[in-house]
Amino acid sequence: MHTGLKINCKDPAKATIVVLCAPYEKTASYLKGTSKAPKAIMSSLTSQIENWDRFTNSLPSPNRKVALKELSGLNRLSPSAMVSRVKKEYSQCIDNGPFVFMLGGEHSVSTGAFQAIASKTDPTKITICQIDAHLDLRNDDTDYSEAPHGQYAHSTVMRRARELGFQVVNVGARAFSKEEREFALENGVRVFEWGIGSVPSPADIVESIKTRDVYITIDADGLDPAHLPATGTPVQGGLEWYYTISLLKVLFLKKNVIGADIVEVAPRPHDVVTEYGAAQLCYTMLAMREIYPHKIQKHA
Repeated sequence: MHTGLKINCKDPAKATIVVLCAPYEKTASYLKGTSKAPKAIMSSLTSQIENWDRFTNSLPSPNRKVALKELSGLNRLSPSAMVSRVKKEYSQCIDNGPFVFMLGGEHSVSTGAFQAIASKTDPTKITICQIDAHLDLRNDDTDYSEAPHGQYAHSTVMRRARELGFQVVNVGARAFSKEEREFALENGVRVFEWGIGSVPSPADIVESIKTRDVYITIDADGLDPAHLPATGTPVQGGLEWYYTISLLKVLFLKKNVIGADIVEVAPRPHDVVTEYGAAQLCYTMLAMREIYPHKIQKHA
């Protein structure tokens, strides 16, 4: 029986979980379609995912209050205006203390979330664990775009995060520029590169994270395309499905996960495996957050 995630709270201010949908794709540099992702993921999340989460052996708490917040008209905005809008909406959500799970949209939407979090707490005490085939450490997109989008292009999101003061750990990088690699080395960005050398254990990755608080951002292309093929910039190789689940489990067990997002899903006709996979990751992460001991801390 497919029961999925139940949206049972109309008011985000009264929810314990807010799913924030940010459909945006203005700066996508290869395949388009990420603006359609939140709706597609929500379709799987609310109707196709099994209510019983086998990875945590749990059912949702009867006290769970889940609200859905959709940012309409987002894709009509410039990148800077989009980031400002996401920051404002995300900030309003976390003011009330729920766990916010954002569904993009391209990766640039995460910048708005990072700005909101940084405005309310010390970002130097938070690590962003980035599952991604790319480092996203460019300063702008002038080196590859004929019509550059500037400092809020999707390839700049982790550089903006590092500039805000967040610690950054990348897992799965396998396509990046020389300049991005140099920035990572010079600015304390820990990179677990994929496809060269042995695969690190999830415990090794989590041990490299020195802060208690962690934000998880999952770019669909971080996983092997065999698992999440419909993404704007797919790269061969990547994290395997069950490895990803294991890594998430250790993160939720050992750290205090304060927020999460899934971005860069680009739905394509007659193929729902990617949005279903994204929905399953979302559902399982919410289950992990609920049953494991570390609870979300309300931003002061």
